[in-house]
Amino acid sequence: MKVGVYIDGFNLYHGGMGLCGKKNSGWRWLDLRALAADLLCRSTSWKTAHIDRVVYCTAAISGASDPQGQQRQDAYLKALVASRGVDRMELGYFTEDVRRAPLATADSRGRPVLVTSRPSWPCVIKDSSGRDVHNVTLMVQYAHREEKGSDVNVATHLLLDTLQSKIDGAIVISNDSHLALPITKAKTRIPIGVVNPSRNYTAGALQGRPSDGVGGHWWYKLTCADFTSHQLPDLCSGYSKPQGW
Repeated sequence: MKVGVYIDGFNLYHGGMGLCGKKNSGWRWLDLRALAADLLCRSTSWKTAHIDRVVYCTAAISGASDPQGQQRQDAYLKALVASRGVDRMELGYFTEDVRRAPLATADSRGRPVLVTSRPSWPCVIKDSSGRDVHNVTLMVQYAHREEKGSDVNVATHLLLDTLQSKIDGAIVISNDSHLALPITKAKTRIPIGVVNPSRNYTAGALQGRPSDGVGGHWWYKLTCADFTSHQLPDLCSGYSKPQGW
C-alpha cells in the first residue's frame, strides 16, 4: 500500500508553535519523513503500508521584510531536500499590504468586540475643547502579511496523485477547513488519515466517519512530543540547525 503524505507547512509550523511554545527550542528542525512514518505505524491499521512520497507545501519568507527568518527557513528547506526528508516541495508566496479595520478586543471565546471611545482604556478621544467624546468607533491601519497557496497546493497534489492512481492511501497534515472538499472527494477513492498539527480542536469540516467513502479513514492530533522526538541531525547533509531551533 503506497501512502502519500501531504503537508501544509505553515499550518504545521504555527501548530508546533502553539503546542511547544514560540520561545522554546527543539521542535522546529522537524524530520517530516520520520514523523510521517511514525504516524503511519502508530495510527493506522493499513496493512503493508509504506510512505511512498512526502509532499511539503509552504511559502518562502521574504528576505526584505525578515532577512534572519529567511535565512533560517532556507537552511531548513535545503536540509529537507538534501536529506530526502521530502520528495516534492511546492512553494506558495506571501502578500503584504496595509489594511484598515475597526479596533477590537477579544471576548472569552476569542471573538472580536468592537472598541468605542470611553473615559478609560483602551482609548480616550477628546474634542478641540478638551471634552471627552464617547461611543465613537475607532479605526486602525495595520500591516497585513499573509501566506498564500499552501492549502491549494496540498489539495492539488492530493487529488492529482489520487486520480492518477499513484497512491493507495494518504495522510494530510493540516487543520485548514479549506481542504474539506478535496479530502472528501479523495475519500471516495482511497483511505485518508487527517492529522491536526495544532492545539485547537480538529476543524469540523475535516471530521467524519471511518466508514465514509471507501472506508479505513482515521484522525490524529499531534502533541509537542511528536515534534521534539522527530528532529533532523543538528548538522544535516551539510546544513546546520539554526540557533534557537
